Amino acid sequence: MNKWVNERLNQSDTSLNDLLVTVDNNDVITGYESKLRCHQGLGILHRAFSLFVFNNERQLLVQQRSALKPLWPLYWSNSVCSHPRKGEPFQEAVNRRLKEEMGVTSQLTYLYQFEYHEPYLDVGAEHEMCSVYIGKIEQNIKVDPAEVADIEFMSMEEVNRLMIASPERLTPWFKMEWQQLMTQHREDVDALFR
Repeated sequence: MNKWVNERLNQSDTSLNDLLVTVDNNDVITGYESKLRCHQGLGILHRAFSLFVFNNERQLLVQQRSALKPLWPLYWSNSVCSHPRKGEPFQEAVNRRLKEEMGVTSQLTYLYQFEYHEPYLDVGAEHEMCSVYIGKIEQNIKVDPAEVADIEFMSMEEVNRLMIASPERLTPWFKMEWQQLMTQHREDVDALFR
C-alpha cells in the first residue's frame, strides 16, 4: 500500500471502499470495484462525471483539489468531479456530489460523454467514461476542506488564458473538457444565461 492510501485510511476515509461502476468501451456495465481499486496501477475503466457550474456573472467555479487527493493533488480543475456509486442514478450522483463538495444545488444539464485514460506519476491513474454536465448557481459556496483546497470564479476568457499560460497546473480532464465546451457546446453554456 502506498503513502496516500495509508494517509487516507488513517483519516478514516471510507470513500475508498465505495463501489464504482466498471464499464467497457461502450459504457456497458461489467461489474463493480472499490474506488481504490479503480484508480490503482493503470486504472479500471469506470463511470464518472464532471460538472461545470457558473454564477450569474458568467464566471466558472474552478477548484484547487485538496492536498489529500491521491491523484493530481493541489491541481486546479473544473467545479466538481466524482463518480456514481453502485445503484446510484447519474442525476442523483451529480446533485449529491455538488452539495457535498460545494454546499450548493443547481439544475444540471447533461452535455456529452467521453472516455479518457491518464496515469499520474507512479501513484495510479484515471480511466473514466466521463459524463459532462453544466449548470448555474446562485447560492454561496461552502466547500468541504477535505475535498477542496481553494476555489475561484473565473470568466471564460480568464479560463482560456489559464489553459494557455499554466497548463501544467491543471488536471488533464479539465483541459480536455474545457476545449470541448468551448468548441462544441458554447451555445449550451450561453443558454444558461438566457
